Amino acid sequence: MSESLKFNTAMQFAYGVPDIMAEGVARLVAPNAGPLTFKGTNTYLVGDRSLAVIDPGPADAAHLAAILAAAAGRPITHIFSTHAHRDHVDGIAALAAATGARTYAYRRSEIPHGGAGDAEAEYVGHGFTPNVHLKHGDMVAGEDWTLAALHTPGHAPDHLCLALKERGVVFSGDHVMAWNTSVVAPPEGRMSDYLRSLELLLERDERLLLPGHGGPIEESRRTVKAYLLHRKWREQAILDAVRKGTNTVRTLLPVIYRDLDESVVGAATLSLRAHIDHLAERGLIACADSSNVDCVAVPL
Repeated sequence: MSESLKFNTAMQFAYGVPDIMAEGVARLVAPNAGPLTFKGTNTYLVGDRSLAVIDPGPADAAHLAAILAAAAGRPITHIFSTHAHRDHVDGIAALAAATGARTYAYRRSEIPHGGAGDAEAEYVGHGFTPNVHLKHGDMVAGEDWTLAALHTPGHAPDHLCLALKERGVVFSGDHVMAWNTSVVAPPEGRMSDYLRSLELLLERDERLLLPGHGGPIEESRRTVKAYLLHRKWREQAILDAVRKGTNTVRTLLPVIYRDLDESVVGAATLSLRAHIDHLAERGLIACADSSNVDCVAVPL
């Protein structure tokens, strides 16, 4: 299954120039390209008369100017965040100040104690607290759009996908992307949550996913199914390796992730640990020294 998982890294865009992704939906790509952000964070403008902005991206003056220019005089009344990672939320304060828009997201303060992710992680926008807390199933309506909140933890405990009811579109944030699989890095990410959140999308009818990074996904159910199978294949590969004696994250890494780019070794290490934790939760292995990222996995 791993060999058949194909990524789409083709993406036609120009920084600062909006692209129409669906009726009433435009995309701007922020200039924060990197090994974990691909070409940059996707910011979406939703609506025809008054606008919602999804994921304003990093704090970048040129990107803020591009958002305001793309609005073309239409009021921006709502700002949504799919999750409070800094490449998605650092630009919110300036956009809210410029427009007076209210902000909507899943408040981390509403996550039960112990499940709120990494309180020290520098990539988390700890200073961002939305005006309105969105829980699963909540709907927010503008003049000519309605967004439904889907709580999809896994990549982050506060992660939301947003379904645009009028257009058959889901804004999938970092939950499902075309260019790569999502990073699930403990304690911020949790593999059991991530897999359940993938299954949640399989229950949906929308055909188009618009992710937080990379191009659109037009065969949404097929892609989500492929990613679920890929994760199951990876866990079986880890379990097989552990049973043969390769039993630490450090020694498993080159076995499970072949030809790994040096720039993403840290992310891959944590995702591998997330899989090990999930296998332990299922009672298939045990982890000695579980507080250490490079824990020793013992088959049961």
